[in-house]
Amino acid sequence: MRVFRTSKINEFRLWGLVLTLVGMGIMILGTAGIVKWGQAGKPFAAVFMIIGMIALLASVAIYFWAGMLSTSAVMLQCPECGRQTKMLGKTDRCMGCRTILTLDIAQATDVPEYESEQKQPSELSSTISDTFESEDRHNEVRQ
Repeated sequence: MRVFRTSKINEFRLWGLVLTLVGMGIMILGTAGIVKWGQAGKPFAAVFMIIGMIALLASVAIYFWAGMLSTSAVMLQCPECGRQTKMLGKTDRCMGCRTILTLDIAQATDVPEYESEQKQPSELSSTISDTFESEDRHNEVRQ
């Protein structure tokens, strides 16, 4: 079990950063071959440059994927720290305080009472009809 768990979006961004640093490190290591062996180190440098570029392109793909996931993530306010956070899937962690968050009531440990009190179907239909009546009155006033 890992001690330092973070939100899913931050995990993707972390892997993108790691691949960026690894790719740059491999490319620098490749240029060290030229410094050490001179002209004979050029094939060594070329191979490491290509491997480093592949790692950098993979990090760009991961950053792009994390960005696309971030745009479709559910935004909510963390109940612990009060900061706005993004959530992927049914459960995720807060980006600020790392509190486990869920949208699934079956997995929640503390359910607020207003969610446990559900309206009867007759109450729902009267609420819906009231909404439509107020819209009709608003449209009549506009005309």
